[in-house]
Amino acid sequence: MSKTIIQLKDVSFQYDYTQVLNNISFRVQEGDFLALLGPNGSGKSTLLKLILGLLKPMTGEIELFGHASNSFKQRELIGYVSQKSNAFNSGFPATVQEVVKSGLAKKTGLFKRLSKDADERVLHALKAVGMEQFAKRNIGQLSGGQQQRVFIARALVAEPKLLILDEPTVGIDHENVQAFYDMLAKLNEEQNITMILVTHDVDTVSNRISHVACLNQKIHFHGYKNDFDAISQEELDAWYGHAVRKIH
Repeated sequence: MSKTIIQLKDVSFQYDYTQVLNNISFRVQEGDFLALLGPNGSGKSTLLKLILGLLKPMTGEIELFGHASNSFKQRELIGYVSQKSNAFNSGFPATVQEVVKSGLAKKTGLFKRLSKDADERVLHALKAVGMEQFAKRNIGQLSGGQQQRVFIARALVAEPKLLILDEPTVGIDHENVQAFYDMLAKLNEEQNITMILVTHDVDTVSNRISHVACLNQKIHFHGYKNDFDAISQEELDAWYGHAVRKIH
């Protein structure tokens, strides 16, 4: 029986007087590859911050790996990759190897000496994303897609069991998006890393994911990808609050 990695029970959150999430309940099982969908302003980023422990729910409960979120200490089990292309300074003077190695601080502590096998672990993480040949290259010399692979390696080096990716293909050219999603699917299948992928690109990734969650202040759908495909266009439009294009 699969372990429950994340469980939310009647979670609500608001900023000042604005309701953002309303009675959210769902679970993510070990090995799931979940695509989180929703329009802009639907609460996706807030939901991620709640899972990551950056925010606390107003009401409800969050459990991570079977433990209450507010007492969960093993944060190194959760890797996070943001929309790098919107924030990363490509002139940052660091090699790919140095960037990935910085991910070990999450596991060892910021000011503790790295273990003797640190270089080996960095190389292993780079191999997992197909970037080992760029280890000595300056991070700013890489393309957007290559940089994003490096940041996934940085998350992987701490050996997480859960990887959360917030629209990771922003800034990656269309030709490389398919290869990028193939890499994520390989990590999910071969290393059994549970994944939550925030995306608007569900058509491109649809043959890699196992589950879909549709969020717009509340969960309108959460289930297997095949069941999501059977949803009518009218239902989808109603959840989003406007007409959307659904491609098969």
